[in-house]
Amino acid sequence: MLLVFGRGVIGAGEHYALTPASAARVQAAADYAVAHPAVARIIFTGGWAEATEGAGQPPAGWREGDLMLREARAGGLDRYADLRAETRSRSTLENLLHTVEDGLLDGYAFDAGHPLGLVSHRGHLPRIRFLAAKVLALPARALLDVPASGGETPLPWRSERAARVVARLGFLGARDPAALLRRERRLVASLRRAERLLRNPPKELPEERDARRPAG
Repeated sequence: MLLVFGRGVIGAGEHYALTPASAARVQAAADYAVAHPAVARIIFTGGWAEATEGAGQPPAGWREGDLMLREARAGGLDRYADLRAETRSRSTLENLLHTVEDGLLDGYAFDAGHPLGLVSHRGHLPRIRFLAAKVLALPARALLDVPASGGETPLPWRSERAARVVARLGFLGARDPAALLRRERRLVASLRRAERLLRNPPKELPEERDARRPAG
């Protein structure tokens, strides 16, 4: 089985399209499925990039999972595997939680011989693995990286490495889905405040300027 993580959509009037990074992940899943015919199911997971980018909610039928599924079917990938989509998620954590809630992994057991394939860009995969271990309780040997290439544009100031560090610290000791979601909401709120401060630093008050002036 493959779990393909969305990387945003682009609004174009009343319609939406996959970002180049999302399209690259669909292609990576297709390439893997063609090369490994034993893949039974491919799940495209993603709603919109609200947590990382503050993106607005696209209408039903135009979310990451919808568009990735549509592109996969257009490319004939349904000849190789059962294709499914999860379209409610706004973050990597929600990708995993909602995939479980929707029963898309039911009936499958993952181990070293039959791992769950994680399809994303290389920089994102370590964070997915960390969260998958918490949500799915799977050991590292039961997870397989399927890296995509091309189309990815790094975020302007918040690197994926920083996101991994924040996730490891913020989710430390948490495994219950409700607790994980609460912590994520707090982390996202803190990051938004930091972004606002970086964009609009507080103005220095006159008395603060006076205090910095050398005496005499």
